[in-house]
Formats: sequence, C-alpha cells, structure tokens
Amino acid sequence: MPLKLMYITNQPEVAQVVEHAGVDRVFVDMEYIGKSARQGGMDTVQSHHTVEDVAAVRAVLKKSELLVRINPVHAAEDGHMGTAVEVERVIAAGADVLMLPYFKTVEEVQTFLQCVNGRAKTMLLVETKEAVEHLDEILGLPGIDEVHIGMNDLSISYGKKFMFELLSDGTVERLCDRIRRAGITAYGFGGIASLGKGLLPAEMIICEHYRLGSSIAILSRSFCNVNQIDDLEELKRVFETGVADIRGFERRCTTCCDLAENRQKLAEKVTEIVSTL
Repeated sequence: MPLKLMYITNQPEVAQVVEHAGVDRVFVDMEYIGKSARQGGMDTVQSHHTVEDVAAVRAVLKKSELLVRINPVHAAEDGHMGTAVEVERVIAAGADVLMLPYFKTVEEVQTFLQCVNGRAKTMLLVETKEAVEHLDEILGLPGIDEVHIGMNDLSISYGKKFMFELLSDGTVERLCDRIRRAGITAYGFGGIASLGKGLLPAEMIICEHYRLGSSIAILSRSFCNVNQIDDLEELKRVFETGVADIRGFERRCTTCCDLAENRQKLAEKVTEIVSTL
C-alpha cells in the first residue's frame, strides 16, 4: 500500500491544491503550548492554527481527510481553553483525526481518549523519552487508532544532534516493533522532502518507511514551502509533480529496492551528516 501522505496548512486554497494533487490528509496544526520553549532556536515550523482554520479547511475538502494536532493535555487556565473544550470545538469544526502531541504519561493519553470518545480517529504523536518508556502500557489503552513518531522533539528529548539519528541507531525500528506488537497497524514517522532533496535524501527515508512497515508520512517544508510561492498555478505544479514522483518511487521500492542495503547506506549518510554538525 502507498504511504498515506499528509501536508500541514491552514489555507483553504492550498488545501484544495494539496487534495487535488493526491495528498491523503490535510493537517491543521493548533499546537502552540510549550512548543516555542522546547524548540527555541531550531528551524522548525510553529503554526498556531485556530479552530476557525479547521472549519475553513473542512469547508473545501471533498475527499482528503482532515487531521488536527491539538495542544498537549492542559487545564483551562492562563488563557488556555483546556483539553476537553479544545477537543469538543475541533470535532465540531469537522476534524476526521485528532493528534495528541508531547505526552509523557498514561494518564494524559487516557484523558485525550476519553475526551474524543470514539467521535473521531485518534493519533498519538510519540515525541518524548517518557512516552517511549511507558509506551507498552499506553498502547494497551482502548481507542488508539494510529501512532506517529515525532522525530524533531524525540531527538531533542534524547539529546541528538540530528533527528534522523533515531533512524540510524534503531530507535524508530524498535518503536515500530512495539507498535505492531500492540496490534496497531497504522503508524509512521518523520517527514519527507521531494525526491532529490533533503539533507538526508528523501529516497532513503521512503525506503525505510517500507522496510519498517510504516504507512504514514508528513510532506515536509522541504517538499514545498508555500510561503515562498505566490503563484497558485506554480503551487499546483510543485505538488502534482512532487506527489507523482513520490508515488513512482514507491512503486520501485516494492519491486527492485534492496531495503537492507538502503538501511546501511542511510546509517552511513547519517554518520557523515552528524560529523559536520
């Protein structure tokens, strides 16, 4: 099966382009609590989208799913609406999938699942070493549909220099094994650039998705940075060409790629990259 591709945007016109190009999920990112503090100084996207953005994107989508990353579990204080209210508003705005980021305890995940209560698909974003430590117990909770491994924050949590060290050192593989053993078949990790791009080539990462049985990937800012393209027709060309190229490469992955050899080359490339940081 081809990877389920996701792209982050809160712009309805971009969401339409993304959907038409064959991206499976449009990803609205409402997470902001604590994100700036832990990712300060890093070249990462901090979106701070809103419930209104969720509704606006929902209104234009016809076939792509709408995924919303909410904030970590939090109380209604200091101007924050609280997780229960946030979940209610996001579901009412039309989200198909809710993603819980930056959790550390079983209790946080329980709270999230109870708030959703089966009214949308649930995805856990594993991005803390504490979540990894408690993962088997967490995955035993009823109501978890999907799991994604968040490479940026998890690499910070483990003190790594480069997020794809988690691929080369076996961390992601061990997590994928644990997720599968829990009976969850829908899982993924990290992001991918367009073919031929990325500090770690996108082709290597796609092959690792296939080797590890992953079925979900985020199209990264390196795939397309919409803030650098003003012309809508050019945006359409970038997405249609880029997605078609990835789909073509995926077909080759299933027939002629030596996945074990790719894994070795990836490890060597990561070591090379880390040595320059």
